[in-house]
Amino acid sequence: MACLVGALVALGGEVLTSSFGPVVIERTGALVVARNRLDAEVARTVREGELTQAWEHDGKASMTSWLRGHHRLSQGEAGRLVRNGRTLERLPILAAAAAVGAVSAEAVSVIAPVVSDVNLARAEAQGVDVAAIDALLTEVAVTASHADLRQAVGHYLARLDPDGTEPDPTEQRSLSFTKHTDGTVSFHGTLDAVGGEKFQAAVESIQQASRPAGDTRSRGQQAGDALVQLCDNALASGSLPILRGQKPHIGVLIDLEDLMDTASAAGVGAGAGRTGFGGIISAAKARWLACDGHVTRIVIGPEGQPLDFGQTKRLFPPHLRRAIEVRDKHCVFAGCDAPSYWCDVHHVVHWIDGGDTCLENGALLCERHHTKVHHGFRIERQPDGRWRTFRPDGTEIVIGEPFLIPA
Repeated sequence: MACLVGALVALGGEVLTSSFGPVVIERTGALVVARNRLDAEVARTVREGELTQAWEHDGKASMTSWLRGHHRLSQGEAGRLVRNGRTLERLPILAAAAAVGAVSAEAVSVIAPVVSDVNLARAEAQGVDVAAIDALLTEVAVTASHADLRQAVGHYLARLDPDGTEPDPTEQRSLSFTKHTDGTVSFHGTLDAVGGEKFQAAVESIQQASRPAGDTRSRGQQAGDALVQLCDNALASGSLPILRGQKPHIGVLIDLEDLMDTASAAGVGAGAGRTGFGGIISAAKARWLACDGHVTRIVIGPEGQPLDFGQTKRLFPPHLRRAIEVRDKHCVFAGCDAPSYWCDVHHVVHWIDGGDTCLENGALLCERHHTKVHHGFRIERQPDGRWRTFRPDGTEIVIGEPFLIPA
């Protein structure tokens, strides 16, 4: 590892501005091969961590969650690393090609469905020689284009189960959200055929019901508006499941001064609000939401709502929970960013041991880490407001420091 770090430092120190085309091309090619080899080694190591349940050392639920919490990977990238590790373990010829840099991590991801548990069982039932498939697909990955590889894998999977039993639709559904710095949200999802039809029918019904004369919106914009309207209808119906003790709702946290600042003609103050799901919106948008919503004043201090209930109440009441959400924002266990709506409010000093139901003794913990804290792990809040997490043996779980960009 020391040699690897030293080599990367040396590479980073090389001056490229005076390099000619052929030199740059040769260097790029060598680095791509090296990256492929390094990606293969990361995947192999992640697989070993999965097999040995290494994530338990830091109180996490899986290697995927450990990679997200401790190395700031996205859910998709962390999942890809875990799947690639399994794939390389099950396809040794592909693993050998990846180890010498002939196959990229992206190619391994394309081949990964071939060795899913379901497809391996289908192959065994039909007498398919998986070793031969390993060799064939590796050859395509090494010699053909990425598009050809996708086509080859798709052809194999289609032949493997042309008219088999219908898959469980829930296994074909996924949905992920990405929140951007300006508060906008992108989402990506996959639905089974029937689920997708339901989704399209619901959006289309609203889209077709709202077609005013002179509408210049594109069809995509109309569909986006229809989806938001669908959510509005569901939230307003009052029929959605309870979320952490309350009806699901849009929550915005904003300073009172910013909310009341209507000095400019457009009513746009300098402040910004933070939504319950971590988005950032302008003060003007917050005022718009407040127009037909409930406004709750939260004062963290002695003159506002009572934040200290002593031991007269074991459960944290709604307004005290909101105050703790304002302070903690997400699960405070090291390496976890589970949002507040996934979390319980935990008594740092257990209520049964004399701990008060108050702001200072409350902490947001997701279900898994709430359980961990009741089974040996410990959290502790420092005077500067920073939370620390300790394993049952007393050692602290420390998240890797963010990389610093040299001046």
